[in-house]
This record gives sequence, C-alpha cells and structure tokens, in this order.
Amino acid sequence: MLGKGSTYCDGVSRRNFLGAGVLGLSGLTLAEVLRGRALAGENRQANTSVIFVELAGGPTQFETYDPKPTAPAEYRGPLSAIATNLPGVMFSQYMAEQAKIADRLTVVRSIRHNSSSHDPSSHLTQTGYYKTGQKGGENQMPSIGAVAAKFRGPNHVAMPAYVAVPQVMRNGGAAQLGLACAPFQTGGDPNSNKFQVMNLGTLESLTADRLGNRSQLLAQLDARRELNDLNGSATAVDQFTQKAFDLVTGSQARLAFDIAEESDSIRDAYGRTTVGQSMLLARRLVEAGVTCVTVRVTGWDDHSNIAKAMATKGPAYDQGLAALVRDLGDRGLEQDVLVVAMGEFGRTPKINKNAGRDHWGSLMSVLLAGGRLQRGVFGESNSKGEVPANMPYRPENVLATIYHHLGIDPSQTFTDLSGRPRYVLEEREVIREIMA
Repeated sequence: MLGKGSTYCDGVSRRNFLGAGVLGLSGLTLAEVLRGRALAGENRQANTSVIFVELAGGPTQFETYDPKPTAPAEYRGPLSAIATNLPGVMFSQYMAEQAKIADRLTVVRSIRHNSSSHDPSSHLTQTGYYKTGQKGGENQMPSIGAVAAKFRGPNHVAMPAYVAVPQVMRNGGAAQLGLACAPFQTGGDPNSNKFQVMNLGTLESLTADRLGNRSQLLAQLDARRELNDLNGSATAVDQFTQKAFDLVTGSQARLAFDIAEESDSIRDAYGRTTVGQSMLLARRLVEAGVTCVTVRVTGWDDHSNIAKAMATKGPAYDQGLAALVRDLGDRGLEQDVLVVAMGEFGRTPKINKNAGRDHWGSLMSVLLAGGRLQRGVFGESNSKGEVPANMPYRPENVLATIYHHLGIDPSQTFTDLSGRPRYVLEEREVIREIMA
C-alpha cells in the first residue's frame, strides 16, 4: 500500500554514518531532548506544523468518510456504513477506529475541482495550481512543503523544514524555490527492522574512524556536491550540504529519525504496517521540529474490486491515522499540529462493470484533525454522492487553510522561471466554516 512499486492507471550504513555524530550523546532520548527545549524556554505555541497524508491514486469518498447507505445499490457500493461517536454521522466500515474518535476530526465532504486525471489533479492538490502542458515529470509550482521551507523554515534549527516519508509526493517538489526547499526523503520502510534513512545512509564510506571530526565530514560532503546539484545552484547545494552535515552530526535529528526509540506499545498502537509506522515517524519528526511532513500512502486507484481493495488497505490506514490523532492529543500537540489526509480526487458515484470506481474530480472528502479547527463533519454531497449539495470548496481552499495554520501569507510572491512574480496561491480563501 505505501512504498515503491505502486503505479497509477495512467501508466554509510545508517549505523556507521551516524556514528560520526554520536559524541557522547547516545544516552539521550527524544523525550529528554524535548524536555531540554522546554526548560530552555522555547515557545511551542508558535511552532505550528502540518502532517500531510497523501492518499495517492484518489480515494473513494463512499468507502471512507461519506457513505450513502440509502442510495441505490449501484451507488451505495459493497461496503456497510457504521455509526461514529457523533450522532447521525456515519463512516464506511473500514474506518472503524476513526469512527470512535470522529468528535476529534474535521471532515469536509464537499471539495471539488475540474480534473479527473491523476497528474493535473495531484499538482492542484499539492500546489494550488493545475499542471499545464507536460505530463509527468517535475511539478511546475512549489508544493506545500517547499512553501513551508521557504516562508517558515524549520521549527528547530537542527531539523529540516520539509521531510517526505518514505518518498516525495507525486508533485511534492520545490520547483522554482530550488533545491534548498526540496524535501528530505527518508526512503525505506519504517516498519522494517532494517529501516534506515536513505539520505543519511548513502555515503557509506564516511565513517567516524576515517573522518575523525566534524570538519572533515563537512569537507567530504562538500566534495560530493555535484551529485546533488540538480539545478546548477551552488548556493542551494551549499545549503543542502550544510543541512546534511547538521542531520548527520546532530543528536536531535538522529533521535527523531530513529523510530526504534519508540516503545513497543506505541508502535503497536499505530500498527506494525508501513502505513502505521510512517505516521508514527511523522509524529516524531514534527515533535522534534520539522514544519511539514508528508506521508505518501499509495494504492488508492481502485478501478476494480473495490471491496477487496478496501479490505486490504483500509484497516492499516484507519489504525495509523486514528493512532496519530490520539497520540498528538496525548502529547499536548493537537493544537500545534494539523493533520490533513486527502487524495487528488474522489471516485465515480456509480460502481463500474469491474466492481470498482473510476476517477471523479467533482466530489471528494478531505479529513483534517487538530490545528485549532472546529470539529465535526462539514459540507454535504447530494444523495448519490455526485456533487456538493452545499459548502462547495476547492483544493486551493484546503491549502489556504493549511497556510493559515502555519502562519504563511499565501499572497506572498516568488519568482517563476520566466522571471515573473507568482503568488503562493491565487485562490486564498480558507474554509471558513471550520475555522475556530
């Protein structure tokens, strides 16, 4: 479900490398680091962050957050609707854990846009702009995380501003903002006993014994800059190199990326799956000072046998997402951390001949949690789940709501490749009804 190998229908070892940064700090736990920050008087209230869960491929609204139990069978679909802990609100059967905490969630059932193709739709939901002309390849406008890196930076100097778990979203790049705002990708499978952070594990020959001290490590990394110079910008590469150096040598980053530091009980609560452990890693990263973490959950392009597909992926996603919301609340982070889960579009109202659903940009559901938002279900779709019945909003409004939480003014500009100033968002209205 999450990781490499999933396609759309449109066709130093970690231990040795991190050894250079131990410096007697191996006994510290992440909790101790965070307590130290609190004692130092750091203001957590200002350190807002976002965890964006990309449900890549386009999840069905019917079999997640907007079931239609009274619709005709060809619209209703094969799954049952279940009650939530909100009176009169129902989710689909594989969202059982989230149904138990529906009063802690913000679900918007009335998001729509004008595309039913993966790449333009993904680009829209990640950047606020449709992709034009080219199909595939790099995004043309900066993604959420890149904007956060540019206009906010990290919440802690030792951490990157933007991390992608385990891989960058389909249109999650920095575009015109450059390599310095690109995501730090973990790679790998956080559920594996052999999990290691990809970008910290590639320079296998750089051991503590060979380098001797941090300045030597930086010199070695600097010598390899050309491998990372994707756009010819020496400044961007210098920033990348410095960030890599900080990640290798800093105890804050080492501990945050080390999911093995978590107790078995916490790991079990999220589920011993790639999806669950990725969400747990995202929580560790925002807790340690990352501003934007994206979690890519693939496998939602269900053109056939949607009942079997949801039985396969639904429970793992449901458990991980519900555990994340509970965990953030238990740690007092739910006001500062905004969780968003969405895909690039919804699915067709009518079940197709292959017992699946096809692409449908005219309606989708978006889940949010935390971030000082109003809780509950907002917006309605019509009786067959075809279009919004009220409160019609677009993905740009979701992004505007995210930027509002992060304190980023979306009317700020950056320079595009033609030298023209471009707004972070053209459409900058937040979803008013969910604002506290």
